[in-house]
Amino acid sequence: MNFFENKGEAVVKFFSGDFQVIRPGAYVKCAISGAHIPLDHLQYWDADKQEAYASFEESAKALSIKLHSSDKK
Repeated sequence: MNFFENKGEAVVKFFSGDFQVIRPGAYVKCAISGAHIPLDHLQYWDADKQEAYASFEESAKALSIKLHSSDKK
């Protein structure tokens, strides 16, 4: 099955260093910006939070948010 035939949003399960497509689609959404990330360009995600990020900068921002929120505990 070609994952890119479906033009909608994919459902993806993220692991450390890999991901599995649960429901085929053309893209996932960036958790920070909401930008559509084509699956063949997906490089940044957080397996614990099950979130995708469009760029290194957005993944770093998410990590910063995560670190700051854990400081408050």
